[in-house]
Amino acid sequence: MPELPEVETVRQGLAKWVAGRRIAAATVHHPRAIRRHVPGPDHFSAVLAGRTVVDVSRRGKYLWLPLDSGDAVVGHLGMSGQLLMQPPGTPDEKHLRVRFAFDDDGPELRFVDQRTFGGLAVSEGGAELPAEIAHIARDPMDPLFSDAGFVTALRRRRTEVKRALLDQTLISGVGNIYADEALWRAKLHGARPTDALTGPAALRLLGHVRDVLAEAIVAGGTSFDALYVNVNGESGYFDRRLNAYGREGEPCRRCGAPIRREHFMNRSSFSCPRCQPRPRSRG
Repeated sequence: MPELPEVETVRQGLAKWVAGRRIAAATVHHPRAIRRHVPGPDHFSAVLAGRTVVDVSRRGKYLWLPLDSGDAVVGHLGMSGQLLMQPPGTPDEKHLRVRFAFDDDGPELRFVDQRTFGGLAVSEGGAELPAEIAHIARDPMDPLFSDAGFVTALRRRRTEVKRALLDQTLISGVGNIYADEALWRAKLHGARPTDALTGPAALRLLGHVRDVLAEAIVAGGTSFDALYVNVNGESGYFDRRLNAYGREGEPCRRCGAPIRREHFMNRSSFSCPRCQPRPRSRG
């Protein structure tokens, strides 16, 4: 699933292409793509026709397009969602779900989603912050993110540090890939209890999270297959710089020990057994 760097890459591309443009028509090709828009496809199309996209915003892994009406189009890419800019007349993609045409007859915005786990919806009055995602915490790239608040909240949790990093109500945008990368840099095993972290250790971990995310944004995100691309259909290349995730059996770039893979929450965690020793059980 796309994480913060991938979604931010898409946001930057969309801002360049759609901000300031007026929607001529929003056509729903598959109702599942707007299943969270309760009034249905006809209402979705009607409420967007003639509206101008003011900007493109993001919180964690969610995007929204503020409109001049005060409403917003909220989107989540799910496992395979793509927001693509295409010249009018370009053949429809096999998994095209929603099309936005603009009144300047310029490039269309298309929502393409093979697995249909992603989706779009109109948030009434949600231009500043859609109510549907107000529970999502700020992410560490947000200028208003509180480092001290995060450290305090993290150390109060009685859970494992990787579980905390994936908790979108504590810190948003971090998923499995970048959690593993930050923990590798911090030399922490994901099972380390959060309440056992010192304040300075928690701050160092946050610094590594922020650095990993920033570097991944510069690289356009991480692409393991053709399902994640930017608005121009291009893949990211941060996968070339991964130190832990997906490198089972390969030598740690710091100490040479083979990277291990462990089961974690119906997915996998990758770490170095030497640099990131598993914490002893508290008994």
